[in-house]
Amino acid sequence: MELIIITIVLYMLSTAAYLAYLFIQKNYLHEAGCCLLAVGFFCHSAIIAYGFVKSGTFPIHNLQETLSLAGWTIAGAFLAFQYKFNLRILGIYAAPLTTVIMIVSSQLPMPKEPVLVKTVFNNFWLIFHVLVIFMGEAAFALACGVGFLYLIQESSIKSKTHGFFFRRLPSLELLDSTGYACIISGFTLLTLGLISGFLYANLIWGKLWTWDPKEVWSGITWMLYAALIHGRLALGWRGRKAAIVSVIGFAVLLFTFFGVNFILKGHHGEFTKW
Repeated sequence: MELIIITIVLYMLSTAAYLAYLFIQKNYLHEAGCCLLAVGFFCHSAIIAYGFVKSGTFPIHNLQETLSLAGWTIAGAFLAFQYKFNLRILGIYAAPLTTVIMIVSSQLPMPKEPVLVKTVFNNFWLIFHVLVIFMGEAAFALACGVGFLYLIQESSIKSKTHGFFFRRLPSLELLDSTGYACIISGFTLLTLGLISGFLYANLIWGKLWTWDPKEVWSGITWMLYAALIHGRLALGWRGRKAAIVSVIGFAVLLFTFFGVNFILKGHHGEFTKW
């Protein structure tokens, strides 16, 4: 429990540093925010590893653990894209999002007993499926954040006074290319995740496709992002249109994660019980 508190505090301090960077624009604030997030990610990794060792199964037994994994992958994805593109200002989106997810996760009750038998959670295809899916969703979450920043910067450029964000946000070209990289990464990982999910379903239920609500909405999400990539390559969807679709796509993704599990139920509801 102490390590969870330390992790949340580190994420909160990272958020504060990035918010200060937004206003003051000093490099040391960005560096502090990034370092704090990296240390928080390291502590977060230790939490997940401890959960795996303690239970002997992959820690996705309930909503608390699932949200923790989501926050961990978002933090990791941000650090990876930060290293690749050096889009410093994205921290004002990634750090608060990770912090909120971890705070919510820490406040949820822990069920007394695992929801499924140990052998199911130890299945290779399930572990691979969950990790890859969450990594893909983390990339889509960052694409959504980049989309918001693009729309804000575009609005600032069009205004006569340019406003607060004009000098604080990067060029539209950098935002557009970074958002596209997030989409491509997320789509590739989502595709691998769905394929491994089909293999897992065939192993457990004897069918590649069971028309589970989560499967259906995951397919809808996949097609939406596939349409975005096709539109960019074949129809020239760039800039504002791509940013808007990225935001919409992540909204659909959130419904697939939360709405389907809580409203429509199905096999995957077991992983988000609380």
